Amino acid sequence: MPYYGKIIGTLIGLATGRPLLALLGLILGHQFDRGFAGRIHRERLSGDFVASLFQVMGHLAKADGLVTEDEIRAARSIMHRLNLGAAETRQAIAWFEAGKNASFPLLATLQHLREHSARRAELRGLFVRLLLEVSLAKSSLNPRERAIIWTICQQLEIGRVELAQLEAMLRAQRGFRRSPQGNADALQVDRAYSTLGVDRSSTNDDIKKAYRRLMNRNHPDKIASGNPDSAAVAEAERKTRDIRGAYEMLKARRSIR
Repeated sequence: MPYYGKIIGTLIGLATGRPLLALLGLILGHQFDRGFAGRIHRERLSGDFVASLFQVMGHLAKADGLVTEDEIRAARSIMHRLNLGAAETRQAIAWFEAGKNASFPLLATLQHLREHSARRAELRGLFVRLLLEVSLAKSSLNPRERAIIWTICQQLEIGRVELAQLEAMLRAQRGFRRSPQGNADALQVDRAYSTLGVDRSSTNDDIKKAYRRLMNRNHPDKIASGNPDSAAVAEAERKTRDIRGAYEMLKARRSIR
C-alpha cells in the first residue's frame, strides 16, 4: 500500500479538471502514504504543537455534546504514534480535557500555532490531518463539527480543496481497513500484541519491557545451561522469531524507538 494515498490524491485532484490541483493531490497523497503505517516523527514537533493539537482535538470532539469511544480510541492511537511516555500521555489527556471546556480559546490557540509554524505548511497539514483522524473515527460529522473544522483550516491557511482531499484520503484509508486486506492486516497486528502479552492500550515503554522480558525468558542462549534437547532448542528458536517479529511490527506501527 505505499502508493495508495498518491493514487487517491491524484485522482481527486484530476476530478476537478485542474492540473495544479492534481499535483496538490499527489503531494498530499505522498504525505498520507508516509503516515499510513502510523509513523509520526515526534522530534520534529514542538511542545506548543502537541499541546495545541490535543486541546483543539478535545474541543472538536466535544462540539456535538458527546465524546464517543471511537474518538477516544483514535486520540489514544495518536498519543501512541507520537511515542508519548506515561507522563506525557497524562499531560495529553489533560490538554484534551481542557479543550472540552466551553470557554476554551480556540481562535487564540490557532493563531498562536500559526505564528509558530508560519514557514512549515506541512505541520499545519499534519495538524488538520490528525484532527480529522479523530473526528472521522465515528460514523458522521454534524454541521457544528464541520464549521469548527473549517474555522481551523481558515486559521491555518488550508483551503477547501486541500481539506476535501485530506478527508477523502482518510475515508479511503478507513475503507481499506474494513476491506478483507485491511482485516487481515488488523489480525496480524492483533497477533503481534497477543504474542507480546500486551494490548493496544499499552504504552510504548510497556511494549519494550514485554519484549525484553520475553526475549530474556525464551532465547535459546538462556536455556543452554539446562542442556536442552533439540526439540526444546527448536521451540525456543521459534518463540524467539515470533517475539522478534511481533516487536518489529509494533515498533514500525507505533514509531517505537
